[in-house]
Amino acid sequence: MLDWQPKAPYTAEQLLEILRILRDPENGCPWDKVQTHASIRKNFLEETCEALEAIDADDPVLMQEELGDVLMQVAFHAVMEEERGHFTFEDVCREVCEKLVFRHPNIFASSAAQNAGINGWDALKNKEKGRTTLADELGTVPATLPALMRAQKLQKRADRCGAAQPDKTRAQQALQDALDGWSREQDARTAGELLFAAANAMRLAGVDAEEALTFASKRFCAGLLEQEPQSGTQVE
Repeated sequence: MLDWQPKAPYTAEQLLEILRILRDPENGCPWDKVQTHASIRKNFLEETCEALEAIDADDPVLMQEELGDVLMQVAFHAVMEEERGHFTFEDVCREVCEKLVFRHPNIFASSAAQNAGINGWDALKNKEKGRTTLADELGTVPATLPALMRAQKLQKRADRCGAAQPDKTRAQQALQDALDGWSREQDARTAGELLFAAANAMRLAGVDAEEALTFASKRFCAGLLEQEPQSGTQVE
C-alpha cells in the first residue's frame, strides 16, 4: 500500500503517475505491471470502438468517459516506452503539436514560411512523411484498417498518383462486371472483387463505405427487434 494519493483536480500528469505506480516492478498491480504493447493491443481497439458508440449516440456523459478510456490507453503505451527509454508522453504531445502546426500554413506563420507554395492537406502530409511514389502512398495505408475503409483509402491514393482515375460511369460498369462475376461463381475471389468495386463506386459518389455498412447493420438489427413478438419468446 503506497502513501501517495492523487488529489483533485486530476491532471494528465497524475494519470501518468498513477500508471507508473501501477507498473512498478515491486509494488505495482500484478496485472498492470506485466502488460505489454501486444497484450493490451485489443483493449485499444475495444476502447476506441466504445468511444465511437458514444459519439454516434451524441451522449456527452458517455463520450467523456469513453474518451478518458482511450486517453488511458495512449498514456499506458507511452509509459511502457518511457520505461524502455524510447519516448515519453510529453514527446507524443510535442510531436502531434508540431504536426498540427506544420499542416496548417494558413493559420501559423512559421508553417507558412516552411511550406510556401504547397497547398492542400495531402500534399503537406506527403512532404512531412517523404512520400514521393505510388509505392510510398500504398505502403503507408495501414493493413490493420477495416477492409472497406482500407479499400477506399487505397483507391483514393491510387487516384491521387494518377494510377487509376475511373469516373462514376466506369466505376458503375466495373461494379456491374464484378456482380456478373459473382453471379457466375460465388467464391472468395469474386466476392472480394465485388466488394472492392462497390467500395470504389461508393467512394466516387462521396459515400464512406465503412460507415454505410455500419449504419445498415444498425438498421437491420433495429428492424428485426421491431418485428419481434412482444411476448419475449426466447430463441432456441
